[in-house]
Amino acid sequence: MSELTTIVGFMAGFVTTAANLPQVWKTYRTKSGEGLSFRMLLGLAIGVGLWIVYGIMNRLLPLIVTNAVVLLLILSLIGMKFKFDRSPTKD
Repeated sequence: MSELTTIVGFMAGFVTTAANLPQVWKTYRTKSGEGLSFRMLLGLAIGVGLWIVYGIMNRLLPLIVTNAVVLLLILSLIGMKFKFDRSPTKD
């Protein structure tokens, strides 16, 4: 893989990874995952997991690294959704 291709791959991965940060921060800050679709998050996690496998099979480091970070962010959203949405309401 050429150096330029690797740089572009990491840049693309960085941007798409960073796009998830506002949702993670908002969910953590508000302590609510009410607006998040569990099915969407699960589908996204499976898809990103498959991208990681694809990256491993083709030895594409930018795909592996950035999707691993995205998977962690998605799993954190799923965890927060379960934690915050199953808590009793504070009246």
